Amino acid sequence: MRIEAFLRESPMFTVKRAARHFDAVAAEAFAADDLGFMEGLVLAAIFFEAPRPIKPSHLAETFATTRGNISHAISSLEAKGLLQRKIDPSDARGYLLTLKPPGKKCALRVIAAFDKMQHGFEQEVGGTALANALKVIRALESC
Repeated sequence: MRIEAFLRESPMFTVKRAARHFDAVAAEAFAADDLGFMEGLVLAAIFFEAPRPIKPSHLAETFATTRGNISHAISSLEAKGLLQRKIDPSDARGYLLTLKPPGKKCALRVIAAFDKMQHGFEQEVGGTALANALKVIRALESC
């Protein structure tokens, strides 16, 4: 097709295609725990913030996503018995998130999967090349 030449030179298409590939890799990595990518990120973030509880709005800001996406992930994780919500004592309109014991175990598996993926990317393209690619992608993100 004629558009193929354009697509080969398009950073937007290449990043989008890479993102779809990454989604498939993450889905496979988290399949045993029946988690999506965002659910894995939420678990890892809460694990790293412990023992301090975390607010969903902080997660949305950190992950550059909507509160709705975070709320969906939280509801799913809560239904799976991995985390709990508690009303924020300093602001009754919000709530704080903490991991339940099964959530802590699952978070460790998720973190190990993220580490394994990162190591695979570094082995495939090299640490320096990966760092440079991230700089370029971040520069494109700000355009």
